[in-house]
Amino acid sequence: MATKHEQILQHILTLEIGHKISVRQIAKVLNVSEGTAYRAIKEAENQGIVSTIERVGTIRIERKKKENFERLTFAEVINIVDGQVLGGRKGLHKTLNKFVIGAMQLDAMMRYTEAGSLLIVGNRVKAHQLAISEGAAVLITGGFDATDEIKKLADDKELPLMSTSYDTFTVAAMINRAIYDQLIKKEIVFVGDIYTPYNKSFYMYTKERLHRWYELNEQSEHTRFPVVDEKERIIGMITSKDVIGKDESLPVDKVMTKNPIVVQEKTSLAYVAHMMVWEGIEVVPVADASQKLQGIVSRQDVLKALQQVQRQPQVGETIEDIVSRNLQAAGDDETSFQVQVTPQMTNQLGTLSNGVFTALMTEASSRLLLYYKKGDLVVESLTVYFLKPVPIESILLIKPTLMEAGRIYAKIDIEVYNGRKMVGKGLLMAQLIDR
Repeated sequence: MATKHEQILQHILTLEIGHKISVRQIAKVLNVSEGTAYRAIKEAENQGIVSTIERVGTIRIERKKKENFERLTFAEVINIVDGQVLGGRKGLHKTLNKFVIGAMQLDAMMRYTEAGSLLIVGNRVKAHQLAISEGAAVLITGGFDATDEIKKLADDKELPLMSTSYDTFTVAAMINRAIYDQLIKKEIVFVGDIYTPYNKSFYMYTKERLHRWYELNEQSEHTRFPVVDEKERIIGMITSKDVIGKDESLPVDKVMTKNPIVVQEKTSLAYVAHMMVWEGIEVVPVADASQKLQGIVSRQDVLKALQQVQRQPQVGETIEDIVSRNLQAAGDDETSFQVQVTPQMTNQLGTLSNGVFTALMTEASSRLLLYYKKGDLVVESLTVYFLKPVPIESILLIKPTLMEAGRIYAKIDIEVYNGRKMVGKGLLMAQLIDR
């Protein structure tokens, strides 16, 4: 039987897109406490099936697919620009295909405005009316209101009519930035993208006997299996260490390891990879908010995904992407690297930021290990000494030196020069993921 938390999530999924949701309403319909309803609604928001808007409330939205991740809903737009809804609340769940800046003559503006778009415009009443009539939403800038006639038209067409105190071009920049951030998020691989689902996973029940472990070991070649109770909630893990030397007729719950490490579908690939190396484990169970087994993620799944990510073209750039793109081999020496300090790498004082400094050291160390065919690194610790500030447009020479390297670890000394002056020094300890 599903828990109250699961019942609430299932109930929310049955609601129509655009339906307004409240804690009190959910608590009353499903006969649960308001605290339980609140936590379930927050979980639904994390899963991307509801959105909360100030002065409007929480509404049911369609969960975004990975291929449409860069598109924003009107509900997200209103939060981005800190605006208010004047009309057409029932359309807030809809997705905008493009936005148009209304800084042109009316006839020219309407050539670009079409159904599913968003017109960003100031206090131009005729433009508001024509855009909504064409099936477009409207965002009024400068803090202006709309006429009652246009509010009614927006309600009838179920197209959001919104207002913000920001000016038109600031709003356009904010929405552009949000779309760019979505593109970066789109590239992040989560456990939910790679894990083996529940119906294809190997696991054991608490009352099964140890001989079952040997059967699963032969079928899967894994040595770790989640242990679940009668409601299929994860309560333990059983490994080869737990089984060896034990009577095969013993029940699993007598020898399993309790309170195991679990991850959720929204856990990032990078975190799981780091944890598997750190803990030295080959399989991690995937659970939902109520600890119910959703599947497993294996070391093979993680390594395959990491290799695939490295082959993908980048769309939205992070600081690490900028560092990686600008870092080049220093002439013929493939173990030393150089980089020019760009404006994006600096702090408010116009000098190289500490975060970028450490990213440069990490990237140079990673390339050194690849040169020696040691594999990818997971940083365990990094001690950095910032000796001198580095001005914008400086050309840095980064010299990593491999001091020690074992099968699963490495120690690297890093020196950073600006011209002939040493500006920084670091000592990096890393664990290795063999390619």
